[in-house]
Amino acid sequence: APVLLVTSSSRSAEDLASELRDLHANVLEFPAWETLPHEKLSPRSDTVAQRVRTLYALANATKMSVHPIVITPVRGIIHQIIKDLTDRELVSLEIGQERSLEELVRHLSDLSYSRTDLVERRGEFAVRGGIVDLFLPLSNHPIRIDFFGDEIEDISYFEVADQRTFKAVVGPVEIFPCRELLLTDSIKKRAKDIAEKYPAAQELLVKISEGMTPEGMESLIPLLVDETSSLLEKMPKGTQVIYIDFERIKSRAADLIATNDEFLA
Repeated sequence: APVLLVTSSSRSAEDLASELRDLHANVLEFPAWETLPHEKLSPRSDTVAQRVRTLYALANATKMSVHPIVITPVRGIIHQIIKDLTDRELVSLEIGQERSLEELVRHLSDLSYSRTDLVERRGEFAVRGGIVDLFLPLSNHPIRIDFFGDEIEDISYFEVADQRTFKAVVGPVEIFPCRELLLTDSIKKRAKDIAEKYPAAQELLVKISEGMTPEGMESLIPLLVDETSSLLEKMPKGTQVIYIDFERIKSRAADLIATNDEFLA
């Protein structure tokens, strides 16, 4: 059966995942944000991408050759997730694929990637003629995508230091978002409509309504999103839940829920 392993801390979840990968073919990690859900700080882009990758995998669990083992700290199981987070089609890039460069640029902007002149950090992209440089959140090196018309002619890794390519990318490259709260037209309209109602959040709401992605905007998810769910709801039917050090998890959960309520208020 599918298994969900819950640990008391992020460190123990990472260690357990590393050990289990030597024993099982389908180990998925669902890390918790480094921030509290209603704190005015944004989680790292690699954390978001890892979480979303696991959710997409679970959405396609019927296609898996072996049942998944999903590992998460207690904060990951308490935290509410935007319900339609994986409804958007997952885009992947591959050499020889027909895809409009302009369409790719729009898609990256929609997924909260930052457009810059020079790519140096995860979550950034740059465009020069028919070339798109892109630093994916889960990659150790940025990639250079070379277009010939509407066809992807080449995809290679490059070094941040000298911006030179050094190795071809083999196989498809999946593009995961950098933020879990994506600024759709409906989100921007809602932010504009409620900005005056919440003076303490007005500055963030105004920026969101204008299409900006300010630090800490995830703290406003309860105001901007109607439906949320949990990791438990995303797991396949018949999942077995195993708690590692249940007493510590229970104590940690009580503290987290109390702190979350305080920040939300």
